[in-house]
Amino acid sequence: MTRRPGGPAGRFVEAVWWARGSLRVESERVAPTGSTVLGIVLGPPIEQTPRNGRGETHRGATGFLIGPHDEPIVNRPSGETWCVGIVTTPFGCRAALGIDPQPLRGRVVGAEAWAPFGEVREALRAAADPGSALEVVEGVLDLGALAVPGVDRVEQAVELLTEDPAQPIGDLAERLGVSHEHLDREFARIVGLGPRTLARILRMRALLHSIDVFGTVAWTDRAAELGWFDQAHLIRDFRKLTGMSPSAYVAAYRAVYAPGEDEPGFAPDVPARGQFRPIPRPTGGHSVRS
Repeated sequence: MTRRPGGPAGRFVEAVWWARGSLRVESERVAPTGSTVLGIVLGPPIEQTPRNGRGETHRGATGFLIGPHDEPIVNRPSGETWCVGIVTTPFGCRAALGIDPQPLRGRVVGAEAWAPFGEVREALRAAADPGSALEVVEGVLDLGALAVPGVDRVEQAVELLTEDPAQPIGDLAERLGVSHEHLDREFARIVGLGPRTLARILRMRALLHSIDVFGTVAWTDRAAELGWFDQAHLIRDFRKLTGMSPSAYVAAYRAVYAPGEDEPGFAPDVPARGQFRPIPRPTGGHSVRS
């Protein structure tokens, strides 16, 4: 179950979600979206390894906080996933969670950095159903967002980059009435990523949501439409942000899921032939949303 909260929190929180169930494979690679993700673990521990599996693994026994990143995270549940989470907008980490995103870049740490964590986790364990669990989280978020200097301009910049991720950052800064260097500093403080890095992530996110992995994908056409120089440029970005080539990404989904089951940006790590576990995917979605 996933939904976007209303009220003041809706500006800074992209989604709150509840998931319970098991993956069909041992792990999956979660492509970055520019967001910060907080997860409250109610079941067995969940391991996440940033930097496409090269970073420091965090074993989330009670929760995890995934900072902004520009490479996929390897998500490996140790058993049935049972987790409730918050996904901020790219500019929402400070405002919604009261947490500085910059030191979290490319890292996964414990969720205790979020002040209400302990109280909220206890309330979630007593929640009667998924809807009630999300109401617990939304109730905390509805207490109001923190005032963050510069967030209005960064929010506008994110909207403009979403519309045209290939635009020069210098032109974007001029349009917003600041220098390129000033915009870089504001992004580092509020988003935790530079504007050009976020633009690449937003463009890849648009691509992943636009393709049908069970159909014929016109990669050359998609590359041109979204502003890549050529297909080779697209492939380089694709490998960097998903951890695999476009063809391997499509093949992984086809090997594990049926049409309608796939979720963009959550690519299964495909095991050797015959090693799939015949168990359902998590109810309401995957265990990590970032």
